[in-house]
Amino acid sequence: MRDIDRLKNLLLQRMPSPGKYAASVEGFSLSRRDATGLVDHGFHKPSIGLVVQGEKRSIVGAGTIVHREGQCFVISVDMPGSCFVSRASNDAPFLAAVLELDTCEVSRLAGKIYSADSGQSAGRGVVSAEADPPLLNAFFRLTELSAQDDAAFLASLVVQEIYYRLLTGPLGTYIRKIFLSGARGNQIARAISWMRDNYTHPLHIEELARSVHMGTSTFHKYFKEITTLSPLQYHKRLRLYEAQRLMLCENMDAMSAGLAVGYESHTQFSREYKRLFGDPPCRDIRRRR
Repeated sequence: MRDIDRLKNLLLQRMPSPGKYAASVEGFSLSRRDATGLVDHGFHKPSIGLVVQGEKRSIVGAGTIVHREGQCFVISVDMPGSCFVSRASNDAPFLAAVLELDTCEVSRLAGKIYSADSGQSAGRGVVSAEADPPLLNAFFRLTELSAQDDAAFLASLVVQEIYYRLLTGPLGTYIRKIFLSGARGNQIARAISWMRDNYTHPLHIEELARSVHMGTSTFHKYFKEITTLSPLQYHKRLRLYEAQRLMLCENMDAMSAGLAVGYESHTQFSREYKRLFGDPPCRDIRRRR
């Protein structure tokens, strides 16, 4: 039996009905969808995902990526975006496994494998490729372990293996540019982390570029290479996605949500919200509910 089929059978056993299933392994989750069309908006954390059956589309930054059966996708930095399942049915549900990345651990491992990064590219924030047999096998074993009592100890070894397979596999060229200390991509990743933690503050691009030892034009160039967005576009999306979450999940009104994420003008907040999501805040939230 193929590795992907073994994993498919195991996921169907673990997930008898649609939903997202949290595994006992920290940061590891499984998901099943029996229908298409439900759109998820938000910020994607650094993670590696594996599509075991079906198809998923992610609109990340300014681009769209299709994730097909047997493909793994890696999100190396916090990225704003939307995603939806584009192929699923009761007979052939969409199945996926996702592991959040411990970015410090991936960076440490990258430093042990590679001494330096000599390329001029900064890498990409989201990449995908066919999952090779060693990676499929590691995901199968992690899924098996997630239901066992000794998962907390043994799973850490398999997670380390997944990180290693990632760094040395087909996507390693792109990923190590983000996680290898001193690389251009790593400098941008540090700036993105700061922006993620301080999105309510005004954005001063020159100061942020200096903080990661880059000139402003160089910072712009590599930031857009990784995220497909300018720093200003990224900053706006950080605020708007968080405002949407506050209204949907915490029942905050539009004016309060705009103020909470750093907007001083409600008119500007409504205008930029409509430009991104297609409707003004109140109408958009009513439709999503």
